[in-house]
Amino acid sequence: MDGDDSDRRAARGATPLAVPLARVGGPTRAPRLRLAQHLTLPHSVEARTADAILARILIEAGHLSQADALAAEASARELDLPLARILLARGRVAEDPLLQALSTVHGAPVLSLHDGPPDPRLAHVIPRDLALRAEAVPWRSDGDNVVVATARPDLFEMLAEQAEDGSRLRPALAPGADILDAQTRAWGACLAREAETRAPVGLSCRTWRPVRVFAIALAAATALLVVESLFPGQVVLWAFALAGLSFTANIMLKAGAFAAMLLRPDIPARAPRPPPDIAPHLLRPPVVSILVPMFEEPEIAERLVTHLSRMRYPPERLDVLLLLEADDTVTAKAIAATSLPPFMRVLTVPRGKPRTKPRALNYALPFARGEIVGIYDAEDRPDPNQIAHVVRRYDEVPRDVACLQGRLDYYNTDHNLMARLFTIEYASWFRVLLPGVQRLGLFVPLGGTTLFLRRDALEEVGGWDAHNVTEDAELGLRLARAGYRTELVDTTTYEEATAAVLPWIRQRSRWLKGYLITWATAMRNPLALWRDLGTWRFLGLQAQMFSAVLGFFLAPLLWSLMVVPFGVPHPLAAYLEPHHFVWLGGYMMLSLVLSVAVSVHACRAAHLRRLRPLTPMVELYYMLGTFAAWIGAVELVARPFFWAKTRHGVYGGLAKPQPDAPPET
Repeated sequence: MDGDDSDRRAARGATPLAVPLARVGGPTRAPRLRLAQHLTLPHSVEARTADAILARILIEAGHLSQADALAAEASARELDLPLARILLARGRVAEDPLLQALSTVHGAPVLSLHDGPPDPRLAHVIPRDLALRAEAVPWRSDGDNVVVATARPDLFEMLAEQAEDGSRLRPALAPGADILDAQTRAWGACLAREAETRAPVGLSCRTWRPVRVFAIALAAATALLVVESLFPGQVVLWAFALAGLSFTANIMLKAGAFAAMLLRPDIPARAPRPPPDIAPHLLRPPVVSILVPMFEEPEIAERLVTHLSRMRYPPERLDVLLLLEADDTVTAKAIAATSLPPFMRVLTVPRGKPRTKPRALNYALPFARGEIVGIYDAEDRPDPNQIAHVVRRYDEVPRDVACLQGRLDYYNTDHNLMARLFTIEYASWFRVLLPGVQRLGLFVPLGGTTLFLRRDALEEVGGWDAHNVTEDAELGLRLARAGYRTELVDTTTYEEATAAVLPWIRQRSRWLKGYLITWATAMRNPLALWRDLGTWRFLGLQAQMFSAVLGFFLAPLLWSLMVVPFGVPHPLAAYLEPHHFVWLGGYMMLSLVLSVAVSVHACRAAHLRRLRPLTPMVELYYMLGTFAAWIGAVELVARPFFWAKTRHGVYGGLAKPQPDAPPET
């Protein structure tokens, strides 16, 4: 039962953490998905022998049924994974008895890692990034040997081959959660520092200097006062002209995106909806890592785990990391009180500055095992087929597609009028404008959730900018500059709409501030930006980011035109004839018709049609954006990296969820 030497050698056979995607019965072709760093060779025949021994031990100990063992062994052969991985991920065997059985097979002791931190002098023995993915950590010296604690004994021979300085490694086993905790103690501080500066310095906003920005703004204001004193009325005229130009740029972008949606169906933003049983059609699905940043969200922790546990994707190929801040004890307690599935891990992000979502994502990336990296927010309720759909789509698109962005919708639409208008706005954004922008060949500003990235492309561009408060849009721009594309994919995640005015303004001020910082950072070297994007996308960027924010800043100037029909004096009356105001009024009415038409078209899905009578009110709702823009402008100087946290679970977010897939037609 203890196993002979050959059995122990067999248990150290190698297997990759992720394998290329292929279809059963499909044509042979080069895989489109590729792990950034393959860890090992395919599972060996000797390793299968060890799997058989492991199954026999568990059956004889009463921890595994014969039927479950046969099914798991078949899956292990099909997926080219060790049997222990299959059994644990599918919940067929608890981790403690599995570790005891693996100890017998491999002749390695089971350790308790709670006695103290790993020896920091040994951290260099194994390449750090390799150890993180292989669930291993150098623990203690034992004479001439270094004891390496691991939850993956099947990868130990590979670790031994990569050991530095000719170190001799001796394996020991420990639970995965204990390994993760030990890795955090061994390398957490270093990884946290790297997370803050991962993005290339020339493309990052971390060099943003508020004092310099304030000095520039003060100098500009002084210059305008001087010009106004020398040439009375000219500043006002220029301000109205600038407001008109930004308004026109925004309208042209909206009209172009809408027209592209209506007139260019040959460029699909919607892929055919996959069948519910998509996963069995893939021979070896890739590992998909899902990163879920959380902060002070104890109310929704249990529901988050429930919704992610419903994902229809092979659990042994799913890697979910819940990211908690070190001082967020309330969420940590809520998660600790929740039963997590085996494919879900909790990673604590060490204290540091700035405390932002992108910093947490950067910190988690080295721990992620997948070749596809997805992002969810804590309140998200994704379609259970979503990950399988994304994997299928990645197998169909060329390699220059580095990101698939899903749609966002809201499950608390009926909470109040604010929630309904927010739902209409998001429908317009994700169902018309973003697909239209994609068709026009412009850069696609990513949403903060339901985006799935090729890991190798993400690492190539430098991960996330930890200092940018709209890390999603900024990453989309950097991907575009590197020659990658983003595609909208036909799958929906439901979120909680911010359904109160002041929290909405706080949230929107962060978004607009982030747009301004992203634009200003990119425009520090406009020639390089032009070269990277090309003329068409460079010009589009000015409308997508700068004009969008400028339009909110200057909107009150255009609102002032509404007083002209009532005979109220207006500053432009000195420069325009009465019929010019008529033309301006007609132009603005046409823009209103366009906006309503976009909203109505966006609400064509069955569950959104009832909102169509409210679409004219969205223009009034947009007026709040002006307050948000000016708050964001002040924060550019006062606190540019401040992350205005949006609370979840307070606007009907704990109510009964929507069906998995509401009708889209």
